[in-house]
Amino acid sequence: MNKEQNSASAQVRGTRVLAVGSLLGLIVLGLAWELWLAPIRPGGSWLALKVLPLCLPLAGLLKNRMYTYRWVSLMVWLYFTEGAVRAYSDKAPGNCLALVEVALCLSLFAACALHVRWRLKNPIKEG
Repeated sequence: MNKEQNSASAQVRGTRVLAVGSLLGLIVLGLAWELWLAPIRPGGSWLALKVLPLCLPLAGLLKNRMYTYRWVSLMVWLYFTEGAVRAYSDKAPGNCLALVEVALCLSLFAACALHVRWRLKNPIKEG
C-alpha cells in the first residue's frame, strides 16, 4: 500500500469510528435524558422509546455496510430536528441535553457523509 492509500484507509476508519461513537452517544443520551436526567414526567417517560430506531443501524455500521451509512445520514435529521426544537422549548437541563443531541447528530451526519464519499473515491478492501 502506498502513502495515499494508507491515508485514505485511515480517513475511512476514522469516519467509521466517529459514526459508531456518535450513534452510540445518541442512544445513551436518549435513554438517560428520558429516564433519569430530564424526563418529561417524573420517574421517566415512554419517550425513551425514541432510541429504538437508532438501534437498527448499529449492526450495519459495525459491519461497514455502505447502504447503512447512506440512510443513517438521512434518518439523523429527525433527531436533529427534535434537538433543535427542544433546545428552544425545554427548560434546563433539558435544553442543554437537546444541544448535545444536536451536536451528536451533526457529528453523525458528517461522519456518514465523509465515510461514503471517501470510500467511493478510494475503494479499499476491508479485511
